Amino acid sequence: MDFDDLNIRDEIKKAIGDMGFTKLTPIQKRAIPDALKSIDLICQAQTGSGKTLAFAIPVLNKIFIPDRSPQAIVLCPTRELCMQVAGEITKAASKMKKLKVLAVYGGQPIGKQTRVLKKGVHVVVGTPGRVIDHIERGNLDLIGVESVVLDEADEMLEMGFREDIEFILAATPRQRQTMLFSATIPSEIRQIGEVYQKDPKFIKITSTKKTAPKIAQYYIECDIKDKFDYLCRLLDIQDSKLILIFCNTKKSVNYISKHLKKQEYLIDAIHGDMTQKARDKVMNKFRNGNISILVASDVAARGLDISGVDVVINYDVAQNSDDYTHRIGRTARAGKSGEAFNLVSSDEIPRFNKIKKSNKISKREIPTHGEIEEFKNNLILKEALKIIENENIDEYEKIIKRNDLDSSKIAGAFLKMLRQN
Repeated sequence: MDFDDLNIRDEIKKAIGDMGFTKLTPIQKRAIPDALKSIDLICQAQTGSGKTLAFAIPVLNKIFIPDRSPQAIVLCPTRELCMQVAGEITKAASKMKKLKVLAVYGGQPIGKQTRVLKKGVHVVVGTPGRVIDHIERGNLDLIGVESVVLDEADEMLEMGFREDIEFILAATPRQRQTMLFSATIPSEIRQIGEVYQKDPKFIKITSTKKTAPKIAQYYIECDIKDKFDYLCRLLDIQDSKLILIFCNTKKSVNYISKHLKKQEYLIDAIHGDMTQKARDKVMNKFRNGNISILVASDVAARGLDISGVDVVINYDVAQNSDDYTHRIGRTARAGKSGEAFNLVSSDEIPRFNKIKKSNKISKREIPTHGEIEEFKNNLILKEALKIIENENIDEYEKIIKRNDLDSSKIAGAFLKMLRQN
């Protein structure tokens, strides 16, 4: 099915064409026709499956532009995902004159968001906390809302947003359309569906290709007491610009970050309990290359789009195959290749074996200290060869020859000096 086959506004079709899309993805093919009929949906689909357009197109298709009050609200778990979704909806609405989309989230001055809301907005994309803030201040009235979307619903529930979600749903009209999109469908999502949806249709898209072929995947078995040492050894053989380390808990993120800093790695961390301002600061350091290693929890990394990540290391085995796919998908983006490593302790083997069934993951041995030393020496030699190829070193060669020095011995001495420093 093509987008041209859909019974939607021509302006939306033109915008989708400009975005470079022609064929519908499986989730779009199954969700959009029902959503256009105002049927309530619970959709299970992975990150990167095209689910944003699956709800954006039906939402935009029913907007009445002369009415400048909110007609649709999309809730997201994090600021990063909120901005990403708002950007995608804005692109899909680019040909719809005077249509306004606003992202509202913490960490940005509320006054600026308030001024835009007062002028009139058709679609609001927000994090639950900031949306409630605007409702309570009288800035946001949801009485005219026709469409409500919960994006990454499982993550919002995991972050403790259930009460906030229910507060927001209660502030919208009963006759609204409600669509839930999620990578997993825990019982809490079904419970929300039973209370706040009208005979929702359940759609599940099973990914036939679990992981990108350009990601080389490995696992290393280890005792839990050796895990941190193994992590350091893995880091020591990476000639990489950006490395992302995943942990399952905030406690684990803090532990790894603290001890890697003691080892003088260029590192920082993000987790769900940090303020938005603190997370933004860390992310800017990572994107700008001021740090080369980022330790993150799943919740904090949800929705992050970071180009240039070479390696993903799962310090803790992911909770399930969906989370694993999301984690390693942070590398090998934009056609590049990447590597993913899993440190697996004995208590994690049953969980890891389930993930391994649907992913091609090869066993690796942890590098020995001798192999690490050889790797570090070779790194310096590679840099030296680059200098020989690309720079003029005649003046320095003359000094060596003038002093009648053995070139191999002097090179060895310089290598030792560099390594000891």
